[in-house]
Amino acid sequence: MRILIVSDTHRVHKNLEELLKQVGCIDLMVHLGDAEGCEDYISELAGCPLEIVLGNNDFFSNLEREKEIQIGKYKVLLTHGHYYYVAMGVDFLIKEAASRGMDIVMFGHTHRPLLERGRGIVALNPGSISYPRQEGRKPSYALMEIDGAGEAHFSIHYME
Repeated sequence: MRILIVSDTHRVHKNLEELLKQVGCIDLMVHLGDAEGCEDYISELAGCPLEIVLGNNDFFSNLEREKEIQIGKYKVLLTHGHYYYVAMGVDFLIKEAASRGMDIVMFGHTHRPLLERGRGIVALNPGSISYPRQEGRKPSYALMEIDGAGEAHFSIHYME
């Protein structure tokens, strides 16, 4: 199973469109907020199931603030992250995920990619495909792949 994870597209879809051509077949796409009213377009573009949550710039949206989903054997918390002060670090978010019995927490908001493992939780931020803020400013995304044994593997990728 291949899961594409993106965030913070902010109505700019050129890189997402190109990325979807490059990555090929995916089984699920996760968008971690700030789609800014383009949920239907992103869903159509994905061509597979889409899980998407509310970001701090998704004004007047009916999207859920966060979701708890199951991916394979993993319990996953999806959130944009701004309610958990992720710009200051991920400790509060990881504690929240652990208190809910999650295995993985995925978030956006900072526009900076992060993959951290701690306290039995994988914390993943794909960064931003449209407005990256990390050093080098390359658009970023993440892939989660479930192997034949049901184990999850994570990777962060950068577009040129």
